[in-house]
Amino acid sequence: MRATVKDVARRAGVSPKTVSNVMNGIVPVSGATRSKVEQAILELDYVPNLSARGLRNGRSGVIALALPDLGTPYSAEIAHHIVEVAHEQGWIVQLEETGSDPHREHELMVRARSNLIDGLILNPVVLDESAVQVGVALPPVVLLGEVTQKLADRVHVDSVGAARDMTLALAKSGRRRIAVLGTAQGRGSAAAIQRTQGYEEALGILGIDRDDSLLIPCEKWTPQTAADALTDYLDSHPVPEALFCFTDSMAIGALSVLWKRGLRIPDDLAVAGFDDIADGRYAVPSLTTVSFDKRKIASEALRLLTERMADRGREQRVVSIDYTVVERDSSRG
Repeated sequence: MRATVKDVARRAGVSPKTVSNVMNGIVPVSGATRSKVEQAILELDYVPNLSARGLRNGRSGVIALALPDLGTPYSAEIAHHIVEVAHEQGWIVQLEETGSDPHREHELMVRARSNLIDGLILNPVVLDESAVQVGVALPPVVLLGEVTQKLADRVHVDSVGAARDMTLALAKSGRRRIAVLGTAQGRGSAAAIQRTQGYEEALGILGIDRDDSLLIPCEKWTPQTAADALTDYLDSHPVPEALFCFTDSMAIGALSVLWKRGLRIPDDLAVAGFDDIADGRYAVPSLTTVSFDKRKIASEALRLLTERMADRGREQRVVSIDYTVVERDSSRG
């Protein structure tokens, strides 16, 4: 006979409602109780009947996580933490890649509104093209990142403040010609715009005039595109005193180009990134970066999403995750 929720409840010594709370992840359950229920599920080899459960409570038990590019180390780390936190709360996570395409965002919205998924965690790239717009019927959704709006809950890191603080850190040793890699051109991502703004605010604090020749555009933020953009730049510009890359992945691509040109880091120029991915800690030299708690992003996003599911009409909430500038070998000296 297939085990039921009641069988799990008896084995764990709790009520069937508590078992449902553990599996649904909507109502908080203590760690000790959750462990007992999960152990009972394993011992009884219990498999929830998702279709029947969905008919009863209108939920599938599935949420979607949609990121612009699942191929980046940053996306992999964010996805890892969201899946882990969601699993602890009883959710199944469906991973999607939007490719920074607003049409894919709209498709996910439709899927959520059709109750094929219970909620959506979305990382849009460009504000004007985002699927989250006035007049659009929103399912339970939480946004990650820099796209600022007044409709959906959001979890973000202050990119303006972080970029300003990183630029100031690079200038501490008297560096004045600080270049940035990843500035916007064309449609321009919200992250690129905000990080450029933070960089320019730091220049103002330092009394340094903006020099457009130190702004290096790079639309796609990968090691390869960053390496190509920096190669083209150095072919026609002098080497700056510091280089602030808008992601660690771009900084790793930049380090490769600089090494091939015989430039010493940080003696000839300092290099910094943003995101504190694991690869940056083991780069040679280790990478100075903007660091923040990615698991905290995941837990806050899941908290906001479950609260939004329970109360669709509440006011928008925006959570800002603390950051720190971590100075490593690529900028020391």
